[in-house]
Amino acid sequence: MALTTLDPNTALIIVDLQKGIVGLPLIRPIDDVIERARTLADAFRERGLPVVLVNVAGGAPGRTEQPRQTGARPDGWTDLIPELNQQAADIVATKRSWGAFATTDLEAQLKARGVTQVVVAGVATGTGVEATARQAYEAGFNVTLALDAMTDIRPEAHEYSVKNIFPRLGETGTSREIIDLLPARGS
Repeated sequence: MALTTLDPNTALIIVDLQKGIVGLPLIRPIDDVIERARTLADAFRERGLPVVLVNVAGGAPGRTEQPRQTGARPDGWTDLIPELNQQAADIVATKRSWGAFATTDLEAQLKARGVTQVVVAGVATGTGVEATARQAYEAGFNVTLALDAMTDIRPEAHEYSVKNIFPRLGETGTSREIIDLLPARGS
């Protein structure tokens, strides 16, 4: 589905662009993803729309078949990258699960601000981005995914989410397409 519209009160959610993650071997150059996420954040801020910066500081406690990283993480691992130009008005959500809604008060914060739609970008497409988009959809938000502002370490996970999951959760588009619709909000 092509991107058609953005609600008058849309928030941007940037997932896991933090020091401990951006250095992973990702399938797309992280500098391009960071640049597009920053461009989106700047455009949302210029229009007085909420920007949410999400970092991950742990994982859900359930048992899994695949081993998880255990032990202490390096200093600064959860720090948001400075390229995001974090502002005092930004909402910061520290999650302990894949999605940004399950272990935070993000849903309540967005609904208190009258947000009805979210644009999601970040890392990793098939985990943090997808889980956040699913949770937003399930919470009743309209969802848009900025496809050129996300990446993953697994090409098959990225492609599966983009082709099979995202069209069922909302609309997809490029950062440029999203920004081009922002001035038309409220029309």
